[in-house]
Amino acid sequence: MLTLQPCSQEDSVAKVQCFHGAHNPRTIRVKVMTVDWRHILLYSLAATNLQGGYRMPVNMIVCCKQVPDPEVPPAVFKVVNNKMTWPAEVKPVIGQYEEFALEAALRIKDKVGGKITVLSLGNKFVRDVIKKALAVGGDELILLEDEAFEDGDSWSTANALAMAIKKIGEYDIILCGRQSSDWDAGQTGLGIAELLQIPAVTLARKVEVTDGKAWVEQVIPDGYRSVEVTLPALITVTSELGVLRYAALKGIMAAAKKQPVIWKPADIDLEASQVGAAGRRSKLEKLFQPVKEAKCEIIEGETPAEAGANLAVRLREAKLL
Repeated sequence: MLTLQPCSQEDSVAKVQCFHGAHNPRTIRVKVMTVDWRHILLYSLAATNLQGGYRMPVNMIVCCKQVPDPEVPPAVFKVVNNKMTWPAEVKPVIGQYEEFALEAALRIKDKVGGKITVLSLGNKFVRDVIKKALAVGGDELILLEDEAFEDGDSWSTANALAMAIKKIGEYDIILCGRQSSDWDAGQTGLGIAELLQIPAVTLARKVEVTDGKAWVEQVIPDGYRSVEVTLPALITVTSELGVLRYAALKGIMAAAKKQPVIWKPADIDLEASQVGAAGRRSKLEKLFQPVKEAKCEIIEGETPAEAGANLAVRLREAKLL
């Protein structure tokens, strides 16, 4: 049996007692090398990182938008004074493409760790709706909430969001939906990237982060292609990535205790005249719902053959044949 007796760090020598049975103890002195445990940890992390097993946490910002539920019938929406209106029973939701972007961020967080800051612009947010982003795993919610932010175009929205992102500070990835569920413009995400002077990749169906770069599967008309982009970068996410996960009860309870950070235009160094409708750079000439007219004409004949011939003649007259 061997017994190691600790020694002082100065002499770096340990005494080892070796028992050959119960009555023959021997004492020998052994030279011991002392190593700082911090060096061991540093070398271990470096080696693991080189082997692809360790990843640095990623700071992510996800831009979300509260919109009227896009699943309701289009007939309930009305245009009044060049503005879209809807009845009170149409409840707001987080836009479906923004939910895809949030799911992309959560998958990155699951794999390499990090922080997800959810950023949204608008007015009169329904807290239970927008806090869904916290319930599923977001860490912080920042709302640009003020009447001045209403009725903006893609430019004024992108400018305000970019200024808010500058105030947030450090970030690795900004994730947006490929387009919003209400206006479908698909311009705000790329506008943010341009204003921040960072690269952008659109239509992502898969996003992975490693070694300071993002690897994106980008949807193209006949499939997808793999794109590598150096961080920081902005990525817009499409539906092919997959739907947002359900919130667990623990997440819902945690979200209920968190309060969003509220920023007004002045908090992001902007005047009220630079945001929302006042800051628009495009003019909406006319908003209308197209009128669809349907007309049905019955083609008759004494026999099926005659009816078919009459139909052919009528189609030719209508220049459809």
